[in-house]
Amino acid sequence: MSNQLTLQFLGGSGTVTGSKFLLTAGEDQFLLDCGLFQGLKEYRLRNWAPLPIRPKELRAVILTHAHIDHSGFLPKFVQQGFRGDVYATPATCDLLRVLLPDAAHLQEEEARYANQRGYSKHKPALPLYTVEDAYRSLDLLRRTNYSGEVELAQGVSLRFFRTGHILGAAAVRITLEIDGRKRYLVDSGDLGRYHRPILRDPDPVGQADWLLVESTYGDRIHPDKPEEELARVIHDVAEERGCLIIPSFAVGRTQELIYFIRQLEDQGRIPSLPVYVDSPMAINVTDIYCAHPEEHDLDMKLLMDQKLCPLCCRQFHLARSPEESRAINDLSGPLIIVSASGMATGGRVLHHLRLRLPDPRTTVLFVGFQAEGTRGRALQDGKKEIKMFGEMVPVRAKIKTIDGFSAHADQQEILRWLGNFTRAPQKTFVVHGEFPASSALAELIGKKLRWNTEIPKNGQRVILA
Repeated sequence: MSNQLTLQFLGGSGTVTGSKFLLTAGEDQFLLDCGLFQGLKEYRLRNWAPLPIRPKELRAVILTHAHIDHSGFLPKFVQQGFRGDVYATPATCDLLRVLLPDAAHLQEEEARYANQRGYSKHKPALPLYTVEDAYRSLDLLRRTNYSGEVELAQGVSLRFFRTGHILGAAAVRITLEIDGRKRYLVDSGDLGRYHRPILRDPDPVGQADWLLVESTYGDRIHPDKPEEELARVIHDVAEERGCLIIPSFAVGRTQELIYFIRQLEDQGRIPSLPVYVDSPMAINVTDIYCAHPEEHDLDMKLLMDQKLCPLCCRQFHLARSPEESRAINDLSGPLIIVSASGMATGGRVLHHLRLRLPDPRTTVLFVGFQAEGTRGRALQDGKKEIKMFGEMVPVRAKIKTIDGFSAHADQQEILRWLGNFTRAPQKTFVVHGEFPASSALAELIGKKLRWNTEIPKNGQRVILA
């Protein structure tokens, strides 16, 4: 391949959303992740802005995992003419068959609702892409196992390494042959946790000449044993005969929460309350989690081998249809509702919040990162009213947060993963984090490991070789 090697940061820089990294190797272009911007309006508007990419000219898209902030722009690329291969692990491919059509459906529903209620500035409001675009993008998926190299172009190959973030999540290593020598570009994707239930620990990658490392929690340490705080919250809800609403990501977080609730019940540490999972996506994703034993850690594998379902609890109810979801509105506490989306940016959880936020017996529990500009962040910040469906809803509910359930590695876990590299990368780019987290991690990497770090700006283009 030609010696020309550049990297451009088109998302996931200065923010935790919209990850897109454009690698140009000679005449070939590859996109590492193809994420949708979420959160602040200024970020969401980037989804509509033209990119310095001609999708038709891309050789391939490589996805680290299925979360929408890493994969959700793919249907838009297809709408714009992309027809190349999309490489992802088998579990990621299976998850995308649920997530991408759902993301498109939400786009269409929000546009329809905005037109119906007349609160959009655009006449008519249009979806970013359609369900048809999402299904067309699924045809481009290429299931790629963790083991072995996959040739992308002459002198360019790919290998995936587990990161334990969600099912199928992987770090990407691109091997490039330059002047007869192998050089490595590694993208961490989203790093997971060590010694967490369900999934295996992150794999070491070994070598990198250029490294992109996420920094979502690069400025903090997760508390130990978050399930103990969860038990206290559930006890309080049971005593008040209230409702516990947990806005939860459909992929990963919902499954881990149910795992812990079941474990706490089995240990006699919480009363058994009715638990309603109100997310068709989360229900489908749970089935996919059970269908991929190659991703399971030993405890999960042993439970599955014994035919003991670890992803359900005693009073377990699944709301698949809209009618089943609406029926939850008529229920009084104590009960637990687990519903997407995790940052309260859309989905069925909004209907539960609109109904129950005014009730002081309601507790809203956040168990994951809440990005700037989301309703979840606004509730965490103590807002007394929240806008939903074009109207202001008073907030009298108790708002609580447990950070320890995050699927993202904290500062020490990121350092542990970095410690597995056999030599210092030529340059480490700290990405996928708000500035305080990215700057704290970059400073720590420089101090502890003495590596050369940089926090790239959105749109920045660097010459690697």
